[in-house]
Amino acid sequence: MSNVHEAISQHSKKQHNHIQSFLKLEAKRESLIEEAIQLCVSSLPYEVDNINQVTGEMNRLASEGIVPTRKTVTKEMVQEFVRKKYGK
Repeated sequence: MSNVHEAISQHSKKQHNHIQSFLKLEAKRESLIEEAIQLCVSSLPYEVDNINQVTGEMNRLASEGIVPTRKTVTKEMVQEFVRKKYGK
């Protein structure tokens, strides 16, 4: 019986760590997106490669289950967001 409890505990711990990793990546991704938005608002050059690198890490985690995937971000997506939100 204790083996079952140990297996459940290990599984729960693994899922918790998986979710925590995802949440850290999500915060990093959101920060990078906000940075790109602010640069775009200021008409300064920006890239989305770093955003998509984090997105790729998130999607690798998602392929293992329990966390969602995220879309790849394009410069056009950032520009469209800025246009709609800021009228620029």
